Amino acid sequence: MLKSLYFFISTSLIMIIVGCGYQPSSKYVRNVFDESVYIEVKVDPAEPENAPYLTDELRKIIIQRFNGKVASKETAKNSIIATYKGTQFIPIAYDQAGYITRYATIVKVEFDLIDKNGKNFHKTITATTQEGISESALQTSTSRISSIKLGLQKASDEFISFVSSTGANLK
Repeated sequence: MLKSLYFFISTSLIMIIVGCGYQPSSKYVRNVFDESVYIEVKVDPAEPENAPYLTDELRKIIIQRFNGKVASKETAKNSIIATYKGTQFIPIAYDQAGYITRYATIVKVEFDLIDKNGKNFHKTITATTQEGISESALQTSTSRISSIKLGLQKASDEFISFVSSTGANLK
């Protein structure tokens, strides 16, 4: 009885997913990008240490999610130029003595991309994360870096959504 119920639910779920026309986002990305993509990250002079995190995130996106290859400017048919516009920290919680105990990290990134047809797209993304502050300066510094990385990852994920929706509209 349990096996037949499991079979019925599994079959129904598969039919619903296939019947609704679901396609993975990487399929829609193919409407925007060819296989090779050039990546350039422009650095905020005030925070140059954060540029490698964004570069790594974009490379992961191209390889893992877009199923593409990172290429040189000369050989790539598409390009993504990401401009890291900096990070802002805003206190959001204080203890009884008035010291900051929690803050919001706001990361801003501008993306300019050229699709396989030579069309330009521009998207500014602001990602927000929250972190707590500990009494240890080392722990707080580590949390700060982690918060920036998470913000850049969120901005990159939102960029994926933008590219996918752009590809779905070009269909």
